[in-house]
Amino acid sequence: MALFVSLLVIFLFPSRNYAQGPPSPGYYPSSRIGSMGFNQGFRNLWGPQHQRIDQGTLTLWLDRNSGSGYKSLSPYSSGYFGAAIKLHPGYTAGVITSFYVREYTVLDKARRYNQQDFNLLSNDEDHPGNHDEIDIEFLGTTQDKPYILQTNVYIRGSGDGNIIGREMKFRLWFDPTRDFHNYAILWNPSEIIFFVDDVPIRRYPRKSDATFPLRPMWVYGSIWDASSWATENGKYKADYQYQPFVGRYNNFKIAGCKASNGVSCRLTTGSPYGSKGLSSQQYAAMGWVQRNYKVYDYCQDSARDHRLTPEC
Repeated sequence: MALFVSLLVIFLFPSRNYAQGPPSPGYYPSSRIGSMGFNQGFRNLWGPQHQRIDQGTLTLWLDRNSGSGYKSLSPYSSGYFGAAIKLHPGYTAGVITSFYVREYTVLDKARRYNQQDFNLLSNDEDHPGNHDEIDIEFLGTTQDKPYILQTNVYIRGSGDGNIIGREMKFRLWFDPTRDFHNYAILWNPSEIIFFVDDVPIRRYPRKSDATFPLRPMWVYGSIWDASSWATENGKYKADYQYQPFVGRYNNFKIAGCKASNGVSCRLTTGSPYGSKGLSSQQYAAMGWVQRNYKVYDYCQDSARDHRLTPEC
């Protein structure tokens, strides 16, 4: 009888069936970097009336009027960039909560607070379809399904009808709405690594200059309405009867080479081998995540034209 009840709970509430967790990566880069307050490294970018700081935690929220976003005070040519994030529970379809690195764009100049305008201005008008970007995006969901964490890399192009994303998507082995968890991007001259609680979940190596972001970028975070694509390719939209949708951030970490530092700056955080790759223990932990929790890989998508993504 007890077994029957347990199976029934798993069937009815699949999003609450979380595993114990991945094997230890053996190396914890976030513990090697001191945390900074929001105002020490960032500023509001748009939607200031939908942003507040309370006891070191930055809260952003989205309602039918606006979302909100922030930006680092400096651009970086490489670095380790992280934050602890707690996501909104319940119905969040169509809503994106993000932490990412991207090249300077017209968005930074616009200061528009209406989210519809924000979407329209997301391309780089100075270099149309030609900016670089590294994303961690949490794709909102319906009440009966878990969040999807989407990682993405854009190289010199993500706009003007020329969207060439390099998406890899994951479920998580925990409920990201119940507590803060650490999410980070390591970007150095040889690779990009995405981390969740110090566990590497994806490595994107530099195979050629044409498929790797090389220009200085800024660090951003935001919450916004992406109903056209965020949840099951736009099947479910943001429903503002559930507003406000809230994202919380703290424990900000930046260990980077500022663009002004020039080539003399060297970054070693993220791996015990610096820029030479992950350890065998880190690879084992990443393999466990990808075997058990990866739900999409652009290189394995037969519908994609892989002439546009030669690194596959």
